[in-house]
Amino acid sequence: MSLVADLFTVATVSAGVFFYFAGTVGLLRFPDTLTRLHALTKADNLGLGLVVLGLLPQLAGFWAGMKLVVIWGLVQIASAGTSQLLAGLAKRQESGE
Repeated sequence: MSLVADLFTVATVSAGVFFYFAGTVGLLRFPDTLTRLHALTKADNLGLGLVVLGLLPQLAGFWAGMKLVVIWGLVQIASAGTSQLLAGLAKRQESGE
């Protein structure tokens, strides 16, 4: 692999790890459930996107890259659905239902 592709991989995966770390800090530091959930889902989705983007130049072929992109898309859908369910549960518990 070329030096440019390796440097691109290192830079994007490092940025992805930074966003994972930032999301974890938000999860631990923010005061209520909804702000914690917001920080975690936004940062983790961006972090995973950057990690996938960084791994694409290192893969052997097109279909391996497509598998990573499909996995990223499925995680996006699952994350959106899960965060909506958790936010609804938190709102119901706050209102006393």
